[in-house]
Amino acid sequence: MYAQLVETGVKRVKSLEEMSPEERNFQEKIDAEIKIEAKNWMPEAYRQTLIRQISQHAHSEIVGMLPEGNWVTRAPSLKRKLQLMAKIQDEAGHGLYLYSAMETLGADRDEEIAKLHSGKAKYSSIFNYPTLSWADMGAVGWLVDGAAIVNQVVLQRTSYGPYSRAMVRICKEESFHQRQGYEILLTMMRHGTQAQRDMVQDAINRLWWPSLMMFGPSDEHSPNSAQSMAWKIKRQTNDELRQRFIDQTVPQLELLGCTAPDPELKWNAERGHYDFGEIQWDEFYEVIKGNGPCNQERVATRRKAIEDGAWVREAAVAYARKQQNKNAA
Repeated sequence: MYAQLVETGVKRVKSLEEMSPEERNFQEKIDAEIKIEAKNWMPEAYRQTLIRQISQHAHSEIVGMLPEGNWVTRAPSLKRKLQLMAKIQDEAGHGLYLYSAMETLGADRDEEIAKLHSGKAKYSSIFNYPTLSWADMGAVGWLVDGAAIVNQVVLQRTSYGPYSRAMVRICKEESFHQRQGYEILLTMMRHGTQAQRDMVQDAINRLWWPSLMMFGPSDEHSPNSAQSMAWKIKRQTNDELRQRFIDQTVPQLELLGCTAPDPELKWNAERGHYDFGEIQWDEFYEVIKGNGPCNQERVATRRKAIEDGAWVREAAVAYARKQQNKNAA
């Protein structure tokens, strides 16, 4: 597998013969499916790649709470309110797991969060779209968390041990979120009014393409994908993961009695997969640059949360110092 990746991608991957003894030993451990742990030697580029990926993943979990928080006070029943609050709490926990995994690589959490607030660090493009109706809460759970699961199940086998282990629990909870979201949509389609069924179709129409964009562009357009595959940080290409998501989602879509906003979506018996239309990557890149419908709102909300909570952090530090002084005396 490694030999096949040496000449692929935008950036060339070193061959084993070109590596230093330490690099070669590192690559051989990865090829043997031995997890890399925090205290093991690793190339600096491996460490930086993981810090970037895990921090972006953590940021996505935290920012991802905001589109759902928009509906806590407007959930249609106490049951739905409790379910939504529990889901948001789970997402906060996922962010904390991931920030902790990132810190094992020597990264500073405050510095990475500051990068998010300055616009230097990115997070998943999907969270820069608005949630306009209650049906969006179902569509976010089903489509967005469904796409996340396809990405994250593979990450349970990523080569870095702390990241891999964090993903085990996260995937279990995300799977529950996906089923919860689908149940919301199924209830609306089977027991709702025509207006509610129209609401479901509208939510799917708006979130379908942004969900497919979550996997990122084809790997030949990503300069670091070949190296990430060689290091087994990534296990499958963006296109492979996107195809898997479409293949498992379309039958669920048909069961709902809804359609995708893609006239080219159809089963291809020869390929054994669904064919689908061209994704508008210009939109994706505009959102990534900060020009999406909610980019400024999302980052401003996160900055305000940090500023409003400053007194809590300061009080905690003052209390800890007081206790240290008391113990020292």
